[in-house]
Amino acid sequence: GNYDVATNTAYFGTGNGGPWMGDQRPGDNLYTASTIAIDVATGKIKGHHQYHPNDSWDWDEVSPPILVDYQRNGRTVKGLIDVARDGYMWFLDRGTGSEIKFVEGKPFVYQNVFKSLDPKTGRPDVDPAHKPGTGKRAEFCPGLHGGKNWPPIAFSPRTRMIYVPANDNVCGAIAGGEVQAYVPGKNYTFANMGGPLVQPPSTAYFGQVQAWNVDTGKKVWTHTYTNTPNWGPMLTTAGGLVFTGGTNDRMFHAFDATSGKLLWEFPTSSGIIGQPSTFSVNGKQYVAVQSGWGIDSRAMEGRLNTIFPGKYPEVPEGGAIWVFAIK
Repeated sequence: GNYDVATNTAYFGTGNGGPWMGDQRPGDNLYTASTIAIDVATGKIKGHHQYHPNDSWDWDEVSPPILVDYQRNGRTVKGLIDVARDGYMWFLDRGTGSEIKFVEGKPFVYQNVFKSLDPKTGRPDVDPAHKPGTGKRAEFCPGLHGGKNWPPIAFSPRTRMIYVPANDNVCGAIAGGEVQAYVPGKNYTFANMGGPLVQPPSTAYFGQVQAWNVDTGKKVWTHTYTNTPNWGPMLTTAGGLVFTGGTNDRMFHAFDATSGKLLWEFPTSSGIIGQPSTFSVNGKQYVAVQSGWGIDSRAMEGRLNTIFPGKYPEVPEGGAIWVFAIK
C-alpha cells in the first residue's frame, strides 16, 4: 500500500474474485480489482476506484498507486497514479482522502478488451468477444500476466516522469471450467489457460521500460528489450539515474532518467525481480538489489519458449544480494 500523512489515509490495491469467471459471480463485485482508500484510524473504506468491474481476466490490481500531484488543464490534481495489469495507465484524484475520482485513463500497451472509458467515471465498455466465461474461451490482450504485473513503477520529481516495467504484445486466452465447492486452502479459479498468443501490431519485442510525463500524460521515451519480457521493479535517484533488472539475460541496468539512454549494465547470477534500493555509507552511494528469478517471470518465459523454441530458455535461479557503488 501507500500512505498519505496529510489525510491519514492508506491506499491499497485489491485482488480479483474467485472463481475467475465473472459470470459465476454477477455484478460489479466491489471491491475487487480496485484501489481502496482506508481511514487508518478506523479501518473503514473511505473511497475506491474499480478499474474493471466483474473481472474475468485475472487482472488483480496488485500495484500500490503512487501519490504524486500532477497538472491537468491548468490545475493541480492531488494525484493517484496506477499503471495496471489491465494494460491501462490510470490518473486519479485522491482529493482530501474521502473519495477517489477518475481523471484519465489510457493504454500503455496493446489492449483489445476495453472499447472505451466513461469520461466521468472511467468505467470501461468491455468488448464481450474478449471476455472469457464458463465454457467460453476468449483471447485477450494483454494476457493474464498483464501489461505490467506486480513490479512497481518509480517517479522522479527531477524529471516529472514515471518509469514503467511494461510487457507489450503478450496476449492470452482463458476458458472457464465447471465450478466446484470451495475448499479452504485449495485453488479456487476453475479456469483453463490457453497460453500466450502473439498479437499484432508487433511481435518484434515484449519487454520495455517506458517513461511518461505525469503533467502532460504523454510518453517521453521507451527502451525496448530484445527477446525478453520485463519483470524489473524500478528505482530512480536524485542523480538522474533509473535502475532496474527484470530481463532474462540476468542484467542489472542503469538508464539516463531524462533521455532513456542505457548507461551501464552488469550480469548477475540470476534474473532480477527484486526491488532495487539505494543508500549511502560514509558519503559513498550504493545500490543494492536481490537477483533471483522465478514464479510468474519463469511461467511467462516458459510459455514464450513454447511459441519460440530455444529463444526463451530457463533462467538460472537462486537468490543473491548484489551491491554496487555509484561513482
